[in-house]
Amino acid sequence: MVLGIWRLLRAVLHSLHGILLVLLRFPSLDEAGRHARIQWWSRGMLRCLGMGLEVQGRFRPRGTLIVANHISWIDIMAIHAVCPRARFVSKADVQEWPLVNKLVDCAGTLYIRREQRRDAMRAMHEIAQALKDGQCVAVFPEGTTGDGKALLPFHANLLQAAIAVEAPVQPVALRYRDRDQAISPAVEFLGDTTLAQSLWRIACGRGLVVQVTALDSRGSAHADRRSLAAVLRADLASALGEPAPDGAAQEATADAA
Repeated sequence: MVLGIWRLLRAVLHSLHGILLVLLRFPSLDEAGRHARIQWWSRGMLRCLGMGLEVQGRFRPRGTLIVANHISWIDIMAIHAVCPRARFVSKADVQEWPLVNKLVDCAGTLYIRREQRRDAMRAMHEIAQALKDGQCVAVFPEGTTGDGKALLPFHANLLQAAIAVEAPVQPVALRYRDRDQAISPAVEFLGDTTLAQSLWRIACGRGLVVQVTALDSRGSAHADRRSLAAVLRADLASALGEPAPDGAAQEATADAA
């Protein structure tokens, strides 16, 4: 418990440091300078929470849609620790999280209200423009967090943004382990779990490590979004050591998205 309290205190102080950085330094920094601070802060937060980082593969440099599996709110920091230029697409309610919202805003996050069709279309056009401008955008096609043991069905809608501008799509596999388990339950962010509860569980974790694996990218030119979603999901399943998903079931799910 003492270790958890110490880590949590460090994380809060690091968050406050990040907010001051955003308010006082970011306005005078160029893009490269901001990316350097985002990476520094993200790696620092992982260290504050006692979490190690392992990286495999390389992220594409420009104009890429990153597609990652989703386990926890800390997924964003894990990817930013390696690829700080990534602009994440996040649910709009993240804007209501204290402290975190200012830090998320500074990273160029694109917000979306999935329940509002018009807003989803707006977000898709915004993503497409960002990709066309050579930016890197990251999405979680599962649409919600899973337990890290099995991929959830993919929603294919946002892939249309990459297809529209023929941007490559790069799958990125995330996995968390701890001293005792290959898939750590400490990072789960499921159901009614609050941010405070999740922070405490992570801070109390023993030997937590996040593994970030950047896989080979896939072309999107003239692709069918449902078929592309199935291929990307299969890529991630293979990297995570899961059985290959059933193609028919995947396409049916994408049709409903």
